[in-house]
Amino acid sequence: MVNSGDTAFVIIAGALVLFMTLPGLALFYGGLVRSRNFLSVLLQCFAIAAMVSLLWFFVGYSLVFGSGGPWLGDLSNIALAHLATVRVGLTIPESAFAMYQMTFAIITPALIIGAFAERVRFGWVMLFSALWLMVVYLPTSHSIWGGGWMAKMGVRDFAGGIVVHTTAGVSALVLALMIGPRRGFPNHALLPHSPAMTMIGAGMLWVGWFGFNGGSALAADATAGAAILATHLAASTAACVWIALEWLTFRKATSVGIATGAVAGLATITPAAGFVNPLAAVIIGGAGAGLCFWAVIATKQRFKIDDSLDVFAVHGVGGMTGSLLLAIFSPQGAMGRTLGEQAIGVAVVALWAAIASFVLAKIAALAIPMRVDAEAEQNGLDLSYHGERAYELD
Repeated sequence: MVNSGDTAFVIIAGALVLFMTLPGLALFYGGLVRSRNFLSVLLQCFAIAAMVSLLWFFVGYSLVFGSGGPWLGDLSNIALAHLATVRVGLTIPESAFAMYQMTFAIITPALIIGAFAERVRFGWVMLFSALWLMVVYLPTSHSIWGGGWMAKMGVRDFAGGIVVHTTAGVSALVLALMIGPRRGFPNHALLPHSPAMTMIGAGMLWVGWFGFNGGSALAADATAGAAILATHLAASTAACVWIALEWLTFRKATSVGIATGAVAGLATITPAAGFVNPLAAVIIGGAGAGLCFWAVIATKQRFKIDDSLDVFAVHGVGGMTGSLLLAIFSPQGAMGRTLGEQAIGVAVVALWAAIASFVLAKIAALAIPMRVDAEAEQNGLDLSYHGERAYELD
């Protein structure tokens, strides 16, 4: 039977998750690039949201949540046909459930664009994102959330530490290595054009994450409340830890730093939000901030990898860390067995995302070259590829 309160909660949560991509992630990423590439980031987020929505409508939902095998569902709900009045096992219409899950499918490939910002062709981004959704996101989501082989094995992921952050983060690292660094990296500072914009976007992501994690309870109940509380505490802890580490390391606490720290905490608590108590959420958020902070430094300074907006170091490392810490802090099950299951889930998904991303990037490049030419990169993608500027100076 449909419960109107649960239904309203999930609908609002879905709106909040979409709000994370548009405009939250778009502004968070957009502020971090140089002004001549600002519109390109906004356009990529906007276009991915529209394209993924249609792919989800035609086949995505059915392949994830339809009955099927260990890796994919069937086509019984193709074009969102035959949706039930009430989703099995829940108290909400299947239409509301399908819409809510669509917003997760939207934000996941959008996260990846931060790895290659300012140097990749728009057409290639769209083609790769479509292929990636079908080959990486859908099978992973079905395997864990759709009753596939990892769900049967016991792998747990409350709101996307593996399905969203591990897949996107690992794929981002592979693509950053394939595409190569921006012109001037690492010898010249490629400074964000608007840290203020990044902080605004981070604030939107923080608020939207209440729908991301809280809504994953799929009911307005105690689990949702606990997940939202854990989400907020982890983000708050991570933000404080990050600026403390900045101060100890660089003698400065920055706006970009506190924003990045909060997002790191949010990514780290995501897989565990509905399973752990408030104290565990604080510990997980702090641990996530510490590991992601050093991952950012190692990726860019030690290994000289231009993961432009730190997708792997923040989302990938955070998502994998939280997925493993879930086994330690969750009161459910024996820790050793649970940790092994979580580790297998993380490792298999990371390996699949890495291999598939490499292959898909090469396939997409057969149709559309990945990287823009030197002149377009120098002039900026906004004008070179979209014929517009974000800011017109009088």
